Amino acid sequence: MLRMGFVDDVELILGKVEDPKKVQTLLFSATLPSWVQNIASRFLKQDKKTIDLVGNDKMKASNSVRHIALPCSKQAMSRLIPDIISLYSSGGSTIIFTETKDQASELSGLLPGARALHGDIQQSQREITLAGFRKGKFSTLVATNVAARGLDINDVQLIIQCEPPRDVEDYIHRSGRTGRAGNTGVAVTLYDSRKSGVSRIEKQAGIKFEHVSAPQPNDIAKAVGMEAAEKITQVCDTVVPAFLAAAKELLESSGVSAEVLLAKALAKTAGFTEIKKRSLLTSMENHVTLHLEAGRPIYSATNAFGVLRRVLPDDKVNFIEGMTLTVDGGAVFDVVQSDVDQFIAAGQKNAGSMSLEVVKEMPKLQEREPVQRRYGGGGGRFGRGGGGGRFGRGGGRGQRW
Repeated sequence: MLRMGFVDDVELILGKVEDPKKVQTLLFSATLPSWVQNIASRFLKQDKKTIDLVGNDKMKASNSVRHIALPCSKQAMSRLIPDIISLYSSGGSTIIFTETKDQASELSGLLPGARALHGDIQQSQREITLAGFRKGKFSTLVATNVAARGLDINDVQLIIQCEPPRDVEDYIHRSGRTGRAGNTGVAVTLYDSRKSGVSRIEKQAGIKFEHVSAPQPNDIAKAVGMEAAEKITQVCDTVVPAFLAAAKELLESSGVSAEVLLAKALAKTAGFTEIKKRSLLTSMENHVTLHLEAGRPIYSATNAFGVLRRVLPDDKVNFIEGMTLTVDGGAVFDVVQSDVDQFIAAGQKNAGSMSLEVVKEMPKLQEREPVQRRYGGGGGRFGRGGGGGRFGRGGGRGQRW
């Protein structure tokens, strides 16, 4: 809590102590990283006693939680998360974790009905936000790791982490916000398919990720369709007579069956008016993932681009997204949906030296550890201007991978 803006309050209280030698000061922490030890040196006496109830025991993630890893580009994130919530939250509450306060503020502004929780928000407002979340006034909380550490909130069904945390303990604490008190829950981790870091978390947290691709239209339609059906069955019987005449006229004039009309009504009630295909690799809408094999192992992204440039025009290859090598010696990448036929035709024309196929199930990808760096450039803190923002809303195509 001292990292959330309470330092001034603590200093004010301790400053009122007339004789520090005559009082006992206790500091409690769920973990003992270096920053906690630094705070202890600052606020406690030099001859302080440290009691460690964990010692060298390794922390493990909860086995009552379903741990899911899902590839997602930053550009696709704000559009993907609502579908993840529809598919995995079971109508319950969701906490989304970001790495920075700016990310929490930006993402909460892009998600319908979401609220942010981080250290730059006044304590009074944080309390109001938490009270509203607990009472179900809104169902999605976007929080930083520091702000959410130690929160005790019941009935959280879904945890979403916008990227794998660098510290495995953070993963354990975050995923532990669900599946509590004998309940089960779901923890979804979004990751860059080129440098995921999920294997490290698996080893150190004692879990096995269930690797899935982005929810596809049929998955979402099934989930939201069931919710819409539930809403329709809850309509009071006394309301029905007022709509019977319109329903009969529609049934007679539409030229389609009652089942088709009802399906359309469910789709409209759920806000599902169009089908957009989504990449299995980056989760970007209107993109399709292709699998390239070249007759011999592809050893680098440059090598893969070279193979494609021999059979396709540069103006098509230049718009490839997310080139990633696979464990089997191939490569996967995304193209816009309108270019798929041209890529497949090129693969068929050169079938003796290569193959290009639409990916129906993601092959295992080669994994690289993420590079520790600061984000910036591109017209704003998260690339606003040319890049469309860190979470994918704006005027451009986004950062080229």
